[in-house]
Amino acid sequence: MPLPFEPITAQILEAAFEVSNELGAGFLESVYESALFIALKDIGLRIERQAPIKVLFRNQLVGQFFADLLIEDQIILELKAVKTLVPEHTAQTLNYLKATAKPVAMLINFGSPKLEYRRFDSRFEKS
Repeated sequence: MPLPFEPITAQILEAAFEVSNELGAGFLESVYESALFIALKDIGLRIERQAPIKVLFRNQLVGQFFADLLIEDQIILELKAVKTLVPEHTAQTLNYLKATAKPVAMLINFGSPKLEYRRFDSRFEKS
């Protein structure tokens, strides 16, 4: 059974590898966000930068965060430029899925010489 949004996530990964290969490691996260935004726009995807994520508790707003990129209003991209991903990065990305009820999120790290990425599907987050 194919994963939801697999064709789009494959395009995202291809663009992320292009950015990683062209820029290499060592830049700030904002540089990779801008570059990936351009690469994804070039292939025709609809993208929102710094998409607001509201956190509700008992139907009341208790917090707001911003996802680095939101693709096709369905896929959250959380970008990092760190030496290695840590569990807190995964937790942050999973919390974005919970707060938005979007179907897919991706965590992409440009900070190491080899691009790191994780894909999360909200169907595994529902209890």
